[in-house]
Amino acid sequence: MKILYSPASPYSAKVRMAARQAGLPVESEIVKTDDEPALLIGNNPLGKIPVLLRDDGSAVFDSRAIMQFLDRASGGKLYPTDAEARTQAEVLEALADGITDCLLAHVYERRFRPEEKIHQPWLDKQWSKVTRGLAHLEANPVSFENGLTGGHVAVAALAGYLGLRFAGQWEQIWPGHRAFLSSYETLFPAYPEFKSQ
Repeated sequence: MKILYSPASPYSAKVRMAARQAGLPVESEIVKTDDEPALLIGNNPLGKIPVLLRDDGSAVFDSRAIMQFLDRASGGKLYPTDAEARTQAEVLEALADGITDCLLAHVYERRFRPEEKIHQPWLDKQWSKVTRGLAHLEANPVSFENGLTGGHVAVAALAGYLGLRFAGQWEQIWPGHRAFLSSYETLFPAYPEFKSQ
């Protein structure tokens, strides 16, 4: 199998870490979404990454769909079998992905709009969601009691993207990120290889 990805993409980081954690033999290939290469468009009509190319030639896209596929393919190595613990892991993943969505909206607003058309109230709205989400993580420290899950992987991908694109703007809101990453790297020592860059 192969994952089409971008080194800066937090969702690419998430699924690549998950594949490693799941113990699945998955290669990675960098693609430039702006170029809309045939390999990408032919496997995801939306032209978004990441995309998982399966051995049978079919594709899975959207990071959460890929996460669920990897979990099934690995015999359940990414999410707990207990229903309540699994729900907690999935909600943690949804929170991390939701914060990441807001960060990406912030980045794209500045990257793709002319300066005179940047809508500051939109940026402020997105940032308020980010700060609420990070404050929630701070007030509710992530537990590793049930081992490493897809939720933890999503939070680690979020932390990597925050460090890449928003250094100095969020660390005081979620100082607990240091303890989280220390625990995460203990369980997943390869983390530095996969951080957004």
